[in-house]
Amino acid sequence: MKNIQIISDTNKKSKKIKSQLLKKLNKNKISKPNTVIVIGGDGFMLQTLKKNQKSKKIFYGINSGNYGFLMNKFSSKTIIKNLSKANMITISPLQMIVKNNKNQTRKYLAINEVSILRQSRQAASLSINYGSKQIIKKLVSDGVLVSTPAGSTAYNLSVHGPILSLNSKKLSISPISPFRPRRWKGKIVSDKSKIVIKNLNPKKRPISAVADNIEVRNAKNITVKTNQKISFNLLYDKNKSLQKKIKIEQLRGETS
Repeated sequence: MKNIQIISDTNKKSKKIKSQLLKKLNKNKISKPNTVIVIGGDGFMLQTLKKNQKSKKIFYGINSGNYGFLMNKFSSKTIIKNLSKANMITISPLQMIVKNNKNQTRKYLAINEVSILRQSRQAASLSINYGSKQIIKKLVSDGVLVSTPAGSTAYNLSVHGPILSLNSKKLSISPISPFRPRRWKGKIVSDKSKIVIKNLNPKKRPISAVADNIEVRNAKNITVKTNQKISFNLLYDKNKSLQKKIKIEQLRGETS
């Protein structure tokens, strides 16, 4: 227990899992230096990772939420074995830089996606550039998503965006309910890209920019790029890696 830290959500299920886990860890010797066990759902894991972005710790998630895509399933019988043999993957987040209508700048990290959303009944009117290239001159829609591979099975999948392999080194740009052009399906770009999204009509058609679950309202210009200087190390049960979870979602999409 000396080299393992436990961070738990406050709901009943999380507390129950934590109690069972402590009993198991006190009975069994396990060497996992700098390991943090996170008990909660995906949202709690995202919150915990961002709070520890400057640390070099390794995170093992135990799901006590709903879907728990970033988490592992808890079993009191196999938890010690699973933890001992868990495999590590490393992911880097997106950096969202937003300038609002008062020319104030806000910066936030997004592990899953950056969402640009209409803020009123009026559809958003956006231009999207990728590096020096223009992806789309004018997109009229409910918004647009920029998703990482880790987040490509979350909100991105719900808006019919592509599922990206974890090692693809790509980002997905997906429209949300596009009105003009109706047939634009989005674009897959390199994760080394700098994506610039501009609100073409901020007075009449206000938008908000959201990094996972942190919102900046009345956004004028949004820059999104992968922050390669930050990396998160996540542990997954053997044969149940994040890569395999993504592959399962890809297969579901092909057969549905």
